[in-house]
Amino acid sequence: MVWRDGIEVWVGGVNTWECDEMGHLNVRHWVAKSIEALGGLAAALGMEGAFAAQAKSTLLVREQHIRFLREAKPGAALSARGGVLAMGEADAVLLIVIQHPDGTPAATFRTVVRHATADGSVVFPWPRRILAAAETLRIDPPDFAAPRSIRLDPVTATAAGAAEAERLGLKRIGLGMIGAPDVDAFGRMRPEIFMGRISDGILHLLGADRGLSNGEGEQGPRIGGAALEYRLVHFGWPRAGDRFELRSATAHVEERYRLLRHWFIDPATGRAWGSAENVAVGFDLDARKVVKLSPEAVAALQATTVREMSL
Repeated sequence: MVWRDGIEVWVGGVNTWECDEMGHLNVRHWVAKSIEALGGLAAALGMEGAFAAQAKSTLLVREQHIRFLREAKPGAALSARGGVLAMGEADAVLLIVIQHPDGTPAATFRTVVRHATADGSVVFPWPRRILAAAETLRIDPPDFAAPRSIRLDPVTATAAGAAEAERLGLKRIGLGMIGAPDVDAFGRMRPEIFMGRISDGILHLLGADRGLSNGEGEQGPRIGGAALEYRLVHFGWPRAGDRFELRSATAHVEERYRLLRHWFIDPATGRAWGSAENVAVGFDLDARKVVKLSPEAVAALQATTVREMSL
């Protein structure tokens, strides 16, 4: 499968330090590369320097739906193509597809952005010149970027917050502070940091054996984990020095995957900086394939689900 729609917006590769204990590119760095590619697509729209400190207007990333299709290992060469799926009065739905050198899609990023002043305080309509440029960049959404296990219903209100997290008994999987290296040219937390904090804390939710213990001990397969699909929604943008708390739960379990949900909370106010959900699977590190949960594991995990938790 080769995809050649859109225009080339980024070319790069995978560094060893960007990879995790699974031996492949970590999710936070997939997001970081998509944001670099977004800068290239912004330039094609006529917004050169949209993410520079002196920008008069920028693109605020409201949310991303991500499909991870094919892993990338240390030293892999990657590139990205992008295009416009839809334009609203002051927002847009853009698509970034990161590919391997043979054109095989590796990951897709359906990114919802808002046209805003650089400080993010005012969202305002697209100028005619950008709307005209967008028409030349229109693409049809490819089937491989479509949602599979995650719904893309609009999030107009959220129950996410500290009080509700306590009521539901959500697991704390992260607690810390946004540092100076975590923010962009405008002082706002970069989108990949949210993803990175989930990745850092995920074993606090899944457990060291990821619910896949089979009693085989050292003779069993080496099991890790992988994400197949993600949705990240941003409600606010922390700045350096702001603290965060990450509260999570399993929302649904099947033989092949777990649907996990996460609330990124401001401890000072109790309000949510963002929310996310993802499809997590067990991953055989030698065979490089998904590992199914046993019926016993499914039953045990279903007893721990928090179905009330939403985005």
